[in-house]
Amino acid sequence: MRWRAFPLHPDTPEEGLSLEKLFANYPVDVNQIMQQLKSKAEELGLPFGERKKTYNSRLAQELGSWAESKNRGDAFNMAVFKTYFVDGKNIAKIPVLLDLTVSVGLPREEAEIVLSTRTFKDPVDEDWAISKARGITAVPTFVINQDKIVGAQPYETLEKFMAANGVSKKDR
Repeated sequence: MRWRAFPLHPDTPEEGLSLEKLFANYPVDVNQIMQQLKSKAEELGLPFGERKKTYNSRLAQELGSWAESKNRGDAFNMAVFKTYFVDGKNIAKIPVLLDLTVSVGLPREEAEIVLSTRTFKDPVDEDWAISKARGITAVPTFVINQDKIVGAQPYETLEKFMAANGVSKKDR
């Protein structure tokens, strides 16, 4: 399995955007959607906080690509998800990202260099281009060969998807 970065609301300013503003042009009830997400998280035993804003994830994606190169990608991405969805922190802020880096056992000083030089900008740009070329418009999207499943899925659905694409249990 490989994480790929996706341009989720890439024009979001660093200070974030309220969910009401984000969905202002859509006929949706933000409070109802958030309640549905919270209920689903509770049903699945997942933590979910009171998120009021969306934040730009570009730098988190670049740092995630770097963390992957250090074999800490899964840990870093999970820490970002918790920080964003449970704690409601702004993952566009460099101090937040550096704290996450340290929390998963990666060196803060090296992360500072990665962020200041944008060392992993190109790999994230490549991921964004792949998403566009494959017609991916939502996250999560699971892709094996040319087949894909969009959205959070039950374990059984993912298991069937993998089996249908020749991924045996021992390969997982």
